[in-house]
Amino acid sequence: MRIPRSVIALICTTLQICFGTVYAWSFFQTMLVRQMGWTHTQTAWAFSIAIFSLGVSAAWAGSMLPRLGPRVLALAGSIMFSAGYLIAGTALQFDLIPLFYLGYGVIGGAGIGFGYVTPVATVAKWFPDRKGLATGIVVMGFGIGAFLLSKGLAPFLIVRTAGALPLVFFWMGILFACILIPCSLLLSDPPAPAALGAGNQTSLRDAEPQSSRTYLGTTQFVIMWTVFFFNIAAGISVISFQSELLQEVWGLADPSIEPTTLAAYGATLIAVSSLCNGVGRLFWGLLSDRLGRAAVFRILLASQMVVFGVLMTETNPWIFSILVCYVLLCFGGGFATMPPFVLDVFGSRKMSTIYGVILTAWAAAGICGPLYMGYLKDMYPDRAVMYCFLIGILMLGAGYLFSYLLNDGRIRLGRPTLESTLHRYRIPVPDKS
Repeated sequence: MRIPRSVIALICTTLQICFGTVYAWSFFQTMLVRQMGWTHTQTAWAFSIAIFSLGVSAAWAGSMLPRLGPRVLALAGSIMFSAGYLIAGTALQFDLIPLFYLGYGVIGGAGIGFGYVTPVATVAKWFPDRKGLATGIVVMGFGIGAFLLSKGLAPFLIVRTAGALPLVFFWMGILFACILIPCSLLLSDPPAPAALGAGNQTSLRDAEPQSSRTYLGTTQFVIMWTVFFFNIAAGISVISFQSELLQEVWGLADPSIEPTTLAAYGATLIAVSSLCNGVGRLFWGLLSDRLGRAAVFRILLASQMVVFGVLMTETNPWIFSILVCYVLLCFGGGFATMPPFVLDVFGSRKMSTIYGVILTAWAAAGICGPLYMGYLKDMYPDRAVMYCFLIGILMLGAGYLFSYLLNDGRIRLGRPTLESTLHRYRIPVPDKS
């Protein structure tokens, strides 16, 4: 039975929504510090390990996707992601932080990596005529996952379990398994006619003989990776502590507010900013189809430098929240722009492999961003907000400078000869005599 491509897009988006709940980490950050007695740095390590495992596993999954197919990788990712929550719940029950790192960080994060790259690459194959829109919608699901967790699932489970974090993590693992595993079993590549439809005709440009490894050593790939890293690192440092940062700003503006009320404000910011993360993935993805991928990255980086500068000294919690939402809008925009950027530069045949390796920038940023924020919160609690955004400005500035080395054009390492192209498609070579 052939599944309509609109259903495939819905399945891919559902997978991304579940995996995207990792961005609601700051919802649990403060609770873990207060209930478990862990430091900010210790809790930040869990999120950093998860993002690092995500990026590394996504690189491997991208290279294996053509061989194993989307169903196998998505299913493996779904099982690992759900198991990660179950193991994390066990770790919280017995207060074993290394086990928590293993479950939530290594196993759960690797599951996200398997699951993340698969729907993005798959939907790009099903919608060759609207790749920017299709990938934008799918990665938008990853952005809004934090909204559904922070304002829906997590508060519901906390009330039902009387605030017992081990049970919250157990139930999330079970619920995610019930959603992700059936969706993964329905995922598939398009049949050959659809894969060769409008906008994706097999041509000489996709018949180039160079391997993907050859392209990974090009200057264009290195620059794309670097710009992507700086955009992610600046944004993820805010994501990992946005709830606590807002609580700090709001507490200074009105010291009479109760801690429980501040926590509710923080959860609301997570929810609203995650929607901006999701909308940004769709908005910037569509805009990149019109303005070009490199131009959009320059806009993202330059505008965030201004916003981070304002956030350094902003004391109004409402303005602070609006600006944080804009940061998340741009953070999501980078993830929407990069997949079609890879398609444009390297071609559809190498997309999954090269995009998977590009995601190692996410892994590196996941270690860098949350950890320096955790360190600042522990060592300089009164100045952590200012230092956070100052470092962010420096990273965004570096990314902006590198962005002028980007090129939207198709990379070519040597055009194939007529003979090599005919040989590739097993067409007899004419006798020159």
